[in-house]
Amino acid sequence: MSAKNIIITGGAGFIGSHVVKRFVKNYPDLHIINMDSLTYAGNLENLTEIELAPNYEFIRMDITDSHAVNAFFSSRPIHGVIHLAAESHVDRSIVNPIEFVMTNVVGTVVLLNAYKTFGHTDQGRFYHVSTDEVYGTLGDEGKFTEQTPYQPNSPYSASKASSDHFVRAYYETYHLPIVISNCSNNYGSHQFPEKLLPLMIHNIKNKNPLPVYGKGENVRDWLWVEDHARAIEKIYFEGKVGETYTIGGNNEWKNIDLVYKLCEIMDRKLHRDLGESCKLITFVTDRKGHDFRYAIDASKLEKELGWKPSVAFDQGFEKTIDWYIENKNWLDHVTSGSYTAYYESMYSKG
Repeated sequence: MSAKNIIITGGAGFIGSHVVKRFVKNYPDLHIINMDSLTYAGNLENLTEIELAPNYEFIRMDITDSHAVNAFFSSRPIHGVIHLAAESHVDRSIVNPIEFVMTNVVGTVVLLNAYKTFGHTDQGRFYHVSTDEVYGTLGDEGKFTEQTPYQPNSPYSASKASSDHFVRAYYETYHLPIVISNCSNNYGSHQFPEKLLPLMIHNIKNKNPLPVYGKGENVRDWLWVEDHARAIEKIYFEGKVGETYTIGGNNEWKNIDLVYKLCEIMDRKLHRDLGESCKLITFVTDRKGHDFRYAIDASKLEKELGWKPSVAFDQGFEKTIDWYIENKNWLDHVTSGSYTAYYESMYSKG
């Protein structure tokens, strides 16, 4: 009997690569197919440790190409989908909303149609990984739960909210087996340096300005990316069909306080005078529609599936900083595009 085929979309990105590696290593009886279009944030160097595993396969594909996606789904039995592929950077969505609509909305519907038409839906499920940003913004009190009404405030969060609704609609209309999760901010290794922490680490190392929106008082809940990958694993195998689960770290930080903490640790690790990196902080015009605060109540996930964060923030934060300091070549390749030559050497047809 052949192994069950599980597609993980966006598996060369930050969160996706951690999920792919976890599934490939933990489930040798599953055949994990990483489907990724390798946009700027997708990097095959994130996956070098498992690229030769016998239960792993990489497929370069644009999920908005319905003809190609349908052809692939019809070429072999597809038992499940874990959908992480998305345009995810809020600033880019403000500049180019259409790109986010195409990938996050149209791409999701293309995958839903393909799984509904060709997938072995009786043996798996369609797991849609989303964001807490669909819920809008919080004041000083309260937390998002699975019952929080949607109120997206950026083109990015609006596109993710729309895709969430389509996934639920396919459950209600076609009885497609689905699960959805909405997660808070992730931190950890292999994150593209447009996001806050790798951007600040990169700039501190190079003594470049540290741009902070507004007064830096916006609050975010931070979750270790490996804990998110564990939650995805739990939800895929044990979550109840049709349900939504919120995933959070119970770990809120004002942006400016997090940057100050980062500067202090970086000064110590780079053997600089304490306070030297803080001088690089530069307050810039606030982001349009910048949500004030996000916070997640993950009690449903803890009570039903037994998941909770495993890594204390101070420990995970130090590990994250150490990884970026020790992996200068990765950062250089990601920002220069050198990994495209690596792709050609590993996956060219010649």
